[in-house]
Amino acid sequence: MSLFESAAPADPASDLSRPLAERMRPRTLDEYVGQQHLLGDGKPLRTQIEKDQLGSLIFWGPPGVGKTTLARLIAKRSDAEFVAFSGVLSSIKDVKAVMADAERLRRTGRRTLVFIDEIHRFNKAQQDAFLPFVERGDVTLIGATTENPSFEVISALLSRCRVYVLQELPPEQIQALLRRALGDQERGLGAVDVEVADDALERIAFYANGDARAALQILETAVSSADGTVDGQSIADVLQRKTLRYDKTGEEHYNLVSALHKSIRSSDPDATLYWLARMMESGEDRLYLGRRLVRIASEDVGLADPRAMEQCLAAVESFRLLGEPEGDLALAQAAVYLAIAPKSDAVYTALKSAGDDVARTIADPVPLHLRNAPTKLMKELDYGKGYQHAHAAEDARVDMECLPESLAGRRYYHPTDRGVEQRIRDRLAELRATKAAD
Repeated sequence: MSLFESAAPADPASDLSRPLAERMRPRTLDEYVGQQHLLGDGKPLRTQIEKDQLGSLIFWGPPGVGKTTLARLIAKRSDAEFVAFSGVLSSIKDVKAVMADAERLRRTGRRTLVFIDEIHRFNKAQQDAFLPFVERGDVTLIGATTENPSFEVISALLSRCRVYVLQELPPEQIQALLRRALGDQERGLGAVDVEVADDALERIAFYANGDARAALQILETAVSSADGTVDGQSIADVLQRKTLRYDKTGEEHYNLVSALHKSIRSSDPDATLYWLARMMESGEDRLYLGRRLVRIASEDVGLADPRAMEQCLAAVESFRLLGEPEGDLALAQAAVYLAIAPKSDAVYTALKSAGDDVARTIADPVPLHLRNAPTKLMKELDYGKGYQHAHAAEDARVDMECLPESLAGRRYYHPTDRGVEQRIRDRLAELRATKAAD
């Protein structure tokens, strides 16, 4: 049997034992719900699909928004052979076997359309195996991923594909899909003697959070366990809480971390609490959150409020002692403290500036007067000669240069006029003025 024959997309409606979400997959572009920014009348992607003139492309979007469904619809309309891979199950041996068949087909004038579900799960070697065949046009590649392809798809392959971003479905579109499933006698739940109230559909759309597959799964579960009627309370009893889209190592994780960090930096305690709660509800590791707060204390608050670091470290220790959920309050307290604290990145900027000098200049030897001289020989070589001991000077002030000669006079730290750093700035100006006068 040919690999192509075994991979042809089947009609999910032919097997009523399949999940409702699988049975209700759209069979035509007109049945497809959502993504009008890509598939509306006259949009380039729709025109290319209808004319069967697609190049290689990648669909990137959250779960349950129609990436796989769209690939299957393209396969139905295309005159090309269709082969489907799974990033979870396929090996490089499978890839090479199909590519060899595709190359032979091209010589006979036939195109091959290759669909890779979860392409981000393919390693570099597997992705490399596709590259020459995509370059030569032996195959048209369609990849689907929930992860940012900039990080998960090798650059050589990514540069040969057009990336289309699919968006999560708004509640009204989710409800439209649910009503379609309830009314479909052939594939859906139209033959089931259960009444589903409007508030139940609204509640499902809320819980699903833009994921059509999740919404249909919730509906199927609620109907199968119902005794005549499904209402909003029935849905609440089935699920308890909505599904938050989250991946602790993926794109959404970093989006939320960025939102939390920038809300604190912007001194917005309300947004800070929202994004912190969102991450907590999504199951984020609390110690990761604690580490992030400690980082913000040094990076964005700094010496404008030195107590910010103490607050964050105390919050981490409090969480270690209390655990969830009581310890969450300590992390929230630290996050709000950071948000309302005066801000300064002066130390952050100073360290970066000093690091730039380290990288671009010659590593001059440590000046002799700054070196210790524990042996007679080292003293004879003038180690420590000219060193001024600050505690022996009035007000512990000395005019000794501590930078290498090539960098003498460089200023890295420029304190702000915010919070405690204002006093630091005044003190530093005083010290520098005294040193300049000596």
